[in-house]
Amino acid sequence: MNESVLMLTIFAAIGLGTPLVFATVGEILAERSGILNLGVQGMMLVGAVAGFWATFQTGSLLFGVFLAMFAGAALSMIHAFNSVTLRVSQIVSGLALTIFGTGVAIFIGRVGEVPLIGEPSRAVFTPILPEALADLPIVGPLIFGHDALVYLSWVVVAASSFYLFRTRPGLTVRAVGEDPASAEAAGINVSRVRYVHVMIGGALAGLGGAYFSLALVPSWQDNPMGAAGWIAIALVILASWRPWRALWVAYLFGAAGRLGFTFQTLGISIPASLLAMLPFVLAILAMLVLTSGKRARFLGAPAALGIPYFREER
Repeated sequence: MNESVLMLTIFAAIGLGTPLVFATVGEILAERSGILNLGVQGMMLVGAVAGFWATFQTGSLLFGVFLAMFAGAALSMIHAFNSVTLRVSQIVSGLALTIFGTGVAIFIGRVGEVPLIGEPSRAVFTPILPEALADLPIVGPLIFGHDALVYLSWVVVAASSFYLFRTRPGLTVRAVGEDPASAEAAGINVSRVRYVHVMIGGALAGLGGAYFSLALVPSWQDNPMGAAGWIAIALVILASWRPWRALWVAYLFGAAGRLGFTFQTLGISIPASLLAMLPFVLAILAMLVLTSGKRARFLGAPAALGIPYFREER
């Protein structure tokens, strides 16, 4: 039963969807504070190369994860400075950081006495629970057959949902994203809230990138993750800016990434290029929604998302 096509597809969907969960939840936190971050792709790539480099040098997955999160947060701080302090276009800033992050990742992967390009990772995330549990019918591979970061992603989703909708600081974040002028009038430091949550989002994006280079594709390539960062931005909209929904839509996209193999197993012939095109179509549609205030509000987007806040205009 555990070897059926359906079970294998669901199991693969969880693994392929895990980096999207981290990146999507991180972007939800940033956007809930009112900052649109289109630099997720660059932050994931920087996190991927930083995590791979640290693990390659030390053999420590823990150090690799830490450095990946630090790298993502550092890059996101540039976006926060541009968007919050300088109040430049958040779209332009995010796109610039995607280009910058991509260049940095390619550069780091190709320099040094032993370039990272083509090298396998010296440590890889593997399932942490006993194999006997993973062999249980149905629940074994779905619940007990995963590595530590999969379980961490579930914790991140639960904690983020509780934080946003069940705590006072979470209410503060949502207030800043809806009406920063009123929030500041109530004594909330809008800039600090936005800085913190953009950096948390960047750290989670970096962690998602590290999952590609340390679990899914444990050898360095110039771009081991395709367009995962852009897909994560689209998933924020599909999830209606709610972490729990982000988990399910990320797994849905994970299953989509497995469709080619699933159809091949079932003897169904569909061009692989057509399946590969679908995530990009969705990303384009998501960008169209983000540029239309009325449609974005209908889906639950924060009212002040992407709008620079000028304190003098209160």
